Amino acid sequence: MQGILLFPVIFLKFWYLEAPRNILRFFTSLNKAFFGVFSLPLMLKTFFRPWKNEYREGLVGFSIVMGVAIKSLFIFADLFLFLLLILSEAIMFTMFLILPVAAFVLPFIKL
Repeated sequence: MQGILLFPVIFLKFWYLEAPRNILRFFTSLNKAFFGVFSLPLMLKTFFRPWKNEYREGLVGFSIVMGVAIKSLFIFADLFLFLLLILSEAIMFTMFLILPVAAFVLPFIKL
């Protein structure tokens, strides 16, 4: 009987303490995987190096300029995708936190 009475407290502890912590831990690992797959830190680290490590006589300057141009496009695309990822994570996290309240309140709202 005591377990049934403690169920709301156990549920709220899980939903608003344990689950958000685990969700944020998952989002952190997802963001790290994103950086690994899209190699954004590597692009920033090697920004002024020649594209494809082309060091032949007469092509070094062109390779550096081409590398900066192509890496700039990749960096902007990666940042745009990362922004979309962060935005979707924030929306999902907020919806997760609102879900129990919405499930309780929405049936009583007249439209």
